[in-house]
Amino acid sequence: MPKIKTKSGAKKRFKITGTGKVKAAHAGKRHGMIKRTKKQIRQLRGTDVMFKTDGDNIKKYFLPNG
Repeated sequence: MPKIKTKSGAKKRFKITGTGKVKAAHAGKRHGMIKRTKKQIRQLRGTDVMFKTDGDNIKKYFLPNG
């Protein structure tokens, strides 16, 4: 049985914390900033911990070796 490869796109988008949670960047900050308020733009900076079930799916299917 071959080993499962890590999805290379997921390597660039997600990080796993020491306690096993998954961190990802906020969505909605690629373009169209003129429509968003300054407060929205500020709050979309940085990374955030994903919900547990979403993070579990990421680890199971996309980052099996992470």
